[in-house]
Amino acid sequence: MAHILAVTGGYVVPVSSDPIEGGTVIVTDGVITAVGGAETPVPGDAEVVDASGSWVVPGFVEAHGHVGVHEEGEGWAGDDTNEMTDANGARFRALDGIDIDEEGFRDALRGGVTSVVVKPGSGNPIGGRTVAIKTWGGRTVDEQLLAMDVSVKSALGENPKRVYGDRKQTPATRLGVASVLRDAFVAAQGYADKRAAAAEKGEAFERDLGKETLAAVLAGELIWDQHCHRHDDIATAIRIAEEFGYTLVVNHGTEGHKIADVLAEKRIPVIFGPMLTSRSKVELRDRAISNLALLAAAGVKVAITTDHPVVPIDQLRLQAILAVRDGLPAATALRALTTNPAEILRLDQRVGALEVGRDGDVVVWSGDPLTVESRVQRVLIQGRTVYGPASDASAPRVVERWERFGRASWLG
Repeated sequence: MAHILAVTGGYVVPVSSDPIEGGTVIVTDGVITAVGGAETPVPGDAEVVDASGSWVVPGFVEAHGHVGVHEEGEGWAGDDTNEMTDANGARFRALDGIDIDEEGFRDALRGGVTSVVVKPGSGNPIGGRTVAIKTWGGRTVDEQLLAMDVSVKSALGENPKRVYGDRKQTPATRLGVASVLRDAFVAAQGYADKRAAAAEKGEAFERDLGKETLAAVLAGELIWDQHCHRHDDIATAIRIAEEFGYTLVVNHGTEGHKIADVLAEKRIPVIFGPMLTSRSKVELRDRAISNLALLAAAGVKVAITTDHPVVPIDQLRLQAILAVRDGLPAATALRALTTNPAEILRLDQRVGALEVGRDGDVVVWSGDPLTVESRVQRVLIQGRTVYGPASDASAPRVVERWERFGRASWLG
C-alpha cells in the first residue's frame, strides 16, 4: 500500500515558484505528487502533518562538504578526507570513506540539510570522485545515495603545493599543480581513444580506473569541482577547463568577485564559502562575506557551502543570513541553499525545490529560515520524518536508524 503524507496549513515556499499561504504538500511513496493551496485534496489515508503557523521549505542542499569522511573529534582514525599518496587521485571515491553514523549527519538535520555532496579534500591536485547522499535514513550509505557519480574534486592553490612541496616532490608550485592536471587529461584522452578503438575492433581492453574517471569528465559525464580561492587560481581553472572542454564549477571562490564579470560571461557557477572562518592562509587574505553578493550581482549562479567540518553543517543557513546582511538579496540566498546547488551539480531532477516529481524532502520551520530565531521543527526525507517531535517532549529529536532496523529501508 502506498505511503502518503500531507503537510498542510503552512506557508509553503517551493522556491521554484511563488509562495503559498496555507499551502499543502503531498508526498506519495517518497515523491512529491501535489503542491497547492488549501483546496488541494488530501487523501483520506494520508498521514497529516499540521504546519499551521510554520514555514514549509525544501530541504537544503550542501554542495561541498566532508561530512562522514572527516569525522569530528576522531583524529587520524576518523579522517579519510585526503589520500595524499598520489597527486593524481582520480581513482579514489569519497563514497568509500563515509561513516553515516558520524555526528555531522545529525547536525545536518538540525540545520534543515537533507542532501549533501561529499567530496575528497584539497590535499591533492586531483582528489577523486564525489558523491551525493541524503543526510539520514539508510542502513548503509548505499541506501542513502542520491547520485553515485556527481563530479571529480580537484585543487589549485596553496594546499596541494604545500603537501607535496614539503616532501620535495612534484607539484611544489602552482606551475607544478597545473602540469599534473594537464598531464592527467592528456593521458585520459589517449586512454579514451584506445578504448574506443578496441571496442570498434571487438578487442579486449585493460581498464584504468583513474583514466576512466577523467575520460568521463572529458565526455561531460562528470563535473570538475575546482577548489580555488585566489583570482589567479580561478583564471587557471578556467584556462585548463577551456583547453580540455570540461564542465567547470568553482568551489570556494574567495576572490571570485575580482573577476565576477568573467565568471558570469562564461557561465561558470561558484559554490561560495566557507564564510565563518579566519584568514588562516595567504590565499584567504581578501576573504569577505560581502564577496558573495558581488558575485551574485554580476550574474554568477551561486551556492553556499560550510565546507563541513570547517564550519559545522548546521550553520549553512546562518551563513546565508550573514550574506543577506552584507547585501545578498534574500531570495537569492534561499536559492543558494536549494535550487542553485541542485542545478549546479545536476541534482535538480530530485532535490532543491518543492515541485511535483522531486523527492519529498521537506523541512518545517518555526518561521522564515533566514531569520536567526527560526528553528527546525520537522525534517522529512522522501516523505518520512527523520527529525521531529518526540512523543514525551516538545523538542524535536532525530529518529535514529536502529528504530527502523528490522524492516526494509524506505530510501530508494
